[in-house]
Amino acid sequence: MNTEVSGYIVRYGSTRLIGEFTFKGQAELPRNATVIIKSDRGHEWGEVLSPATERVRSFMKTSDPTGRIIRLVTDDDYRTRDQNRHEERKEFQGCQELVNEHKLQMQLVDVEHLFGGERVIFYYLAEKRVDFRELVKALARKYRSRIEMRQIGVRDEAKLLADYGDCGKTVCCGTHLTEMPPVSMKMAKLQKTSLDPNKLSGRCGRLKCCLRYEYDTYRNYKKELPPIGSTVITIQGEGKVTNQEILSECVQVVYPDSRKTIVHRKEILEVIKKKKGETPTNQ
Repeated sequence: MNTEVSGYIVRYGSTRLIGEFTFKGQAELPRNATVIIKSDRGHEWGEVLSPATERVRSFMKTSDPTGRIIRLVTDDDYRTRDQNRHEERKEFQGCQELVNEHKLQMQLVDVEHLFGGERVIFYYLAEKRVDFRELVKALARKYRSRIEMRQIGVRDEAKLLADYGDCGKTVCCGTHLTEMPPVSMKMAKLQKTSLDPNKLSGRCGRLKCCLRYEYDTYRNYKKELPPIGSTVITIQGEGKVTNQEILSECVQVVYPDSRKTIVHRKEILEVIKKKKGETPTNQ
């Protein structure tokens, strides 16, 4: 019986890695199917996200297959996963004891025991470079597996450990985000959100990633509006722009008789005076 080779996008690993994996079989794998894969790290537990179409590949940085899908998970696989999780708790405790014994300036965050047992990955935080060579040797002797120490940042720590954000949904870094986007206070100011650090900070203590999502839209809309302080002519006469409502594409205009109105950008006939250094334009 001939079998076809197809490709699927699979999410795997504690840090939610995403890659394309080939699958040899006649049956089509459904979305969210739980599978055992063979990656460059070893045998791992994975989740099918979608078929690897050309459109999907265009959103990924590489189109080269990361590995292959071995099979759909079985009851025995679930038992193995539960056993691995039990081992992870012991490995975390054992590593913490060795870190204390070697007096290393590092904070152990999490441990990942690959499904196939090919390696054990320890994630840690550290302000400075840590010489963990002796620690790795001790761990390798203790657990008889390949040991990998991976230094992470506070945002990666949230990706590993955090559950829900202030919005009530699972944190973005733990679901769909594959990269941590740069976020700045400039984005918060443009969107006129609260500037209270307690309200702007995510589970990692840094500015929330979601501030980045709509920033480009706000910035593009803002370019189409006359700036605050500019003089404009509308159907109601000449006035001065005192505020912007970016998403609604409107500005607040104050007229010489102290009237204040909200005007859509399409109702602005002409911008006759902008801020210093800007050229007047017709709308």
